[in-house]
Amino acid sequence: MTASPTSATSTAPAGRPNGWADKFDPAGFLRDTAAIVATELAKLRRDPSEILSRSIQPALWLLVFGQVFGRMRAIPTGDLDYFSFLAPGILAQSVLFIAIFYGINVIWEKDLGILQKLLASPAPRSALVFGKAVSAGMRAIAQAAIVYLMALVAGVHLNWSPLALGGVLVAIVLGAALFSTFSLMIACLVRSRERFMGIGQVMTMPLFFASNAIYPISIMPTWLKIVAHINPLSYLVDLLRALMVVGGTSTFGIGMDFLMLTGMLIALIVVTSKLYPTIVQ
Repeated sequence: MTASPTSATSTAPAGRPNGWADKFDPAGFLRDTAAIVATELAKLRRDPSEILSRSIQPALWLLVFGQVFGRMRAIPTGDLDYFSFLAPGILAQSVLFIAIFYGINVIWEKDLGILQKLLASPAPRSALVFGKAVSAGMRAIAQAAIVYLMALVAGVHLNWSPLALGGVLVAIVLGAALFSTFSLMIACLVRSRERFMGIGQVMTMPLFFASNAIYPISIMPTWLKIVAHINPLSYLVDLLRALMVVGGTSTFGIGMDFLMLTGMLIALIVVTSKLYPTIVQ
């Protein structure tokens, strides 16, 4: 006796519609994400000069700006010397500058026809976006190693405990993932390299200077304090300052820092996943 069409398709668990398992497959999601990450890391291995070239700016900020303002003693930094106060901010700046222009890669992929093929695959859009975000985090970790070396040369007292180092790595990946996803969202909206680069350049400096990277929030005017409290870079700097240097403390609380960065990242992934197919239209 042959099975009826109804019995052949009624394998979904009770209370769930047929095809529910196809809506989200955790193993497939991780597999698709890993494929995107592997592709992006292969690009980095072929051309590591990007990491080295982006090390020039943090070197100037840490070794030149830090030297001058450290001698002036004009910025109140509590129990930390200015170098120790500045180093986490410069690391956060490096993460921001690497991630905020990440969206231009998607525009290149669109122009080369690669993105159209990815969107035609069965991979969920969220996996494509999350894969890009994790890839940005891997690039940021490589940059962080260089910033750590410069901070060590500058005499910063770094916290080498395994728990602190692990927290710094998680913070770097979270921050890079957040800003790269934001960058992807902008790329989906503007869809051209020229407009994207213009917007990216306009946004980086305000994000940096409206944060606690080079001076504490307590000395800011009231309007800037409000901006700093909604600026995700402030939470990344605060988290790195508490974990990276000996004697560092968190203004917002380490738990709040992680919560804000994670919440913003999830929200951006949801929005960008919806926008991602529109970039090829």
